[in-house]
Amino acid sequence: MIQTRTLTRPSFAEFVALVSMMMALTALSIDAMLPALPHIAGDFQVSNPNDRQLVVSVIFLGLGVGQLFFGPLSDSVGRKPALYAGFGLYMVGALMALLAPGFSVLLVGRLLQGIGASSSRAVTLALVRDQYSGRAMARVMSFVMTVFIFVPMIAPTLGQAVLLFAGWRSIFALFILLSLILLVWLALRQPETLPQERRAAFTVRRIGAAIREVVRNRVALGYTVTSGLVSGAFIGYLNSAQQIFQEQYALGELFPLIFAVVASAVGLASFLNARLVMRYGMRLLVNVSLLAIVILAGLALALAFLQDGWLPLPLFLAYLMLSFFCIGILFGNMNALAMEPLGHIAGIGAAVVGALSTLLSAVLGTFIGQSYNGTVLPLVLGLGVLAALSLVVVRWIE
Repeated sequence: MIQTRTLTRPSFAEFVALVSMMMALTALSIDAMLPALPHIAGDFQVSNPNDRQLVVSVIFLGLGVGQLFFGPLSDSVGRKPALYAGFGLYMVGALMALLAPGFSVLLVGRLLQGIGASSSRAVTLALVRDQYSGRAMARVMSFVMTVFIFVPMIAPTLGQAVLLFAGWRSIFALFILLSLILLVWLALRQPETLPQERRAAFTVRRIGAAIREVVRNRVALGYTVTSGLVSGAFIGYLNSAQQIFQEQYALGELFPLIFAVVASAVGLASFLNARLVMRYGMRLLVNVSLLAIVILAGLALALAFLQDGWLPLPLFLAYLMLSFFCIGILFGNMNALAMEPLGHIAGIGAAVVGALSTLLSAVLGTFIGQSYNGTVLPLVLGLGVLAALSLVVVRWIE
């Protein structure tokens, strides 16, 4: 086994790239499947059109539950061994989905994928927090989110390309290959960031204590909740995007291109946030972005109601891009703000913050997606209401 003490610390650019790609594996696992949803529903004879969304939703449930395990585990055995375990479970889930004889087995495989991928979500945040804090951490996370968002831009196109040459099961084979590459990269290039003297025992009591600390800390709890609310709106979009663009707007194979255009707004915002946060601070950016989402949703709802739940495609895309630009500003800042008081329990703190926000967002996002009725109203209303609730929580924090 490679001894981490012999590894030299990677450059800032390589560290950001590695962390970004480990986190982006989750996004790839979700977005590359979007063009395949009609094929999966057809092969398994899924009767309710909205049930295909469970292929997306269930992975978020795994992400939420798994972080409560992998975060504390990384505090006990180190960051890298916890990531190794997560990658292993992720590959088992991908293999199960690849060989699934029915829709239920496929969903179990997706759940395991989510639990395994949760190690990347919880442990990589701790990996960053081990080395950075405050605005410096927000800057790192903004660069990470820029790369992270680039993957969703190309993921549906990648999934569509695989479908052109092979069946949807081949997408899961691609997941296994990519996770193996990341596992080797992590083992060979990234030193362990948690020294032996800072490690803590893995106990349920300690997990409970960390949950209590997050719940009792107004800043940590507040920004965890806002992160869950905003992410819930985003998951609602992911759940219904394929139906909205491919069926409601009849875009067919142009869906990956449209999806990439919308995702580019989040990536641009994350990139600009690395500079904006150093000048204006995280809290101001969060307040302005949430208010902008609420105003945009109000305008879009008014226009959509006048046209029976329909918006012209250019106008709908403009609304989504402006709203998701604001969401791109929010993502890195809210995570950094939630983690700021938790530096002394970075690993388990990231796990609790990530688990609570992800479970909240999974429930809300599934509700928005399952509410899809052939119009854009459920999505726009969901974005506006959740952003407004986030503003209320931010006011409570301050």
